[in-house]
Amino acid sequence: LDILSILLFCIGLVFRLTTKLFYPGKIILCIDFVVFCLRLMAIFTISQTLGPKIIIMMDIFFFMFLLSIWVMAYGVAKQGILIQNDNRLDWIIRGAVYEPYLIIFGNFPENIDNAGFNINSCSMNGTDPMKPKCPVLNENQMPAFPEWLTIIMLCVYLLFANILLLNLLIAIFNYTFQEIHENTDRIWKFQRYQLIKEYHSRPSPPPPFIIVKVLFIMIKSNCYFVICRIRLHNKSILSENVMIFKPVIKTYGFGVIVSV
Repeated sequence: LDILSILLFCIGLVFRLTTKLFYPGKIILCIDFVVFCLRLMAIFTISQTLGPKIIIMMDIFFFMFLLSIWVMAYGVAKQGILIQNDNRLDWIIRGAVYEPYLIIFGNFPENIDNAGFNINSCSMNGTDPMKPKCPVLNENQMPAFPEWLTIIMLCVYLLFANILLLNLLIAIFNYTFQEIHENTDRIWKFQRYQLIKEYHSRPSPPPPFIIVKVLFIMIKSNCYFVICRIRLHNKSILSENVMIFKPVIKTYGFGVIVSV
């Protein structure tokens, strides 16, 4: 998150300094603000009460993986049955992903059956960018798709996504909460150790003055590298001289070398 937030900030700042990319730069900086806020969640690890509870949020990723399978399965099938030959990518994604996701929260589409169909709410050829394309129509200008099939698909989708998966998420949260509650002190101590270790290894000056510390560390490392190379070179020369005089020392003794 640190690298992502810094990259987004640099890109947004460069865009804001350009007249043509001023508004896209604002959008990037808004997204970067969200990333910075998520990064601030690491501060809660200091608290013994809130720190261990952050682990519970990791369970939502497992739930979103299972939910995405059902959303894609129902959304793609529903979009393929209702709409034919729609070339607009934004409306395809809206019908295949966005609408099935909103159905979980009770926003049911009107074009799922013939009862709520209104021909004025859609575009016949898909040329109106503000309206979705109309479903496949028959000679009476009514949807020709099998209504019973779409209703059955919606019921099965709501059964698994809105009832089973959401209750599974609640059960996972409950189990994780009990496990964390029993080991709160140990988890908090590990989190606090990792946080202290992370900030202890970082330079002390705050951004943007941190660049001065980084340059100092680089110069210091290069100096140490040069000094070590000189010492290794001198040590190698000394070892070569010792190897040269070693047979003489064994034969005549150290006093001969000293007198010479």
